[in-house]
Amino acid sequence: MARDKLIVWIGWMAALSALLLVVALFSLGVGAVALPWRKIPLLLFHGRGTAEYAILFQVRLPRVLLGAAVGGALAIAGVMLQGMFRNPLVEPYTLGISGGAALGVCINMIFRKGPLGTLSTPLSGFLGAMGAVLLVYALSVRGGEIRLTRLLLIGVMVSFMTSSLIMLLMAVSRVEALHGIVFWIMGSLEEPDPSLIRIMAITSVGGLALASLFTVELNALSLGEEEAFHLGVKVERVKRVLFLLASFLTGVCVSVTGIIGFVGLVVPHLMRLLVGGDHRILLITSYLGGAAFLILCDTLAR
Repeated sequence: MARDKLIVWIGWMAALSALLLVVALFSLGVGAVALPWRKIPLLLFHGRGTAEYAILFQVRLPRVLLGAAVGGALAIAGVMLQGMFRNPLVEPYTLGISGGAALGVCINMIFRKGPLGTLSTPLSGFLGAMGAVLLVYALSVRGGEIRLTRLLLIGVMVSFMTSSLIMLLMAVSRVEALHGIVFWIMGSLEEPDPSLIRIMAITSVGGLALASLFTVELNALSLGEEEAFHLGVKVERVKRVLFLLASFLTGVCVSVTGIIGFVGLVVPHLMRLLVGGDHRILLITSYLGGAAFLILCDTLAR
């Protein structure tokens, strides 16, 4: 039985990996300038200096890499939060993380100062997201214990508060700042700084590796906190680590790309329907599915 399950899991991972590859190649070839798949290897070895080479390696490939990293990170953040809360409606943006990031970016765009240049926007977004996380966490802990219901309610409250503050700042901001805020909130994979793409890729893969260490604990938590405790899980420590890890992944994603919704909600649901609720396979398939899903959405949007 265990061997049959392993074969099925390997099959799903292979299928989703193939899907991700196909979607990535499709995204590289589609656009205002069509690039046939068979031409991509030729551009790689003999196309340096041409317009097509610049389009492929300076415009489309960075978007594909960033889309894969962000889509995978948001998907596994959704898996962790849904497993921790035992609530299928929880997603990374429910807990006020995106609202905090958006508020930080709004403040930065209105009162832009300093020598950081293009790095000021993602840095302010990340600081805003982490500020919201720390606020939600501090208000949710009582006696060293995280109350999940309290955590969720406070996260929603913080999200509403930051939305109200953002609307106020937009109402009093200059036209140039207002345009920047609106376009950032819409979300985009157009990131000109290669260093940010590398940071996002390292964060995404590292987040998957760390989350994979807690698959057994997530399976136990899906039975309930009391059952998990009797199975030997250090419930409070695991909840704290999972919440902070999911929040960190979401904060980095939002700070780099803006607010991109639905990935952390839709992809875990779809993967549960396909592979079941065992987090040993759910995490990796959600990562692959989230990466393919966001690349495809970005390609269709373009």
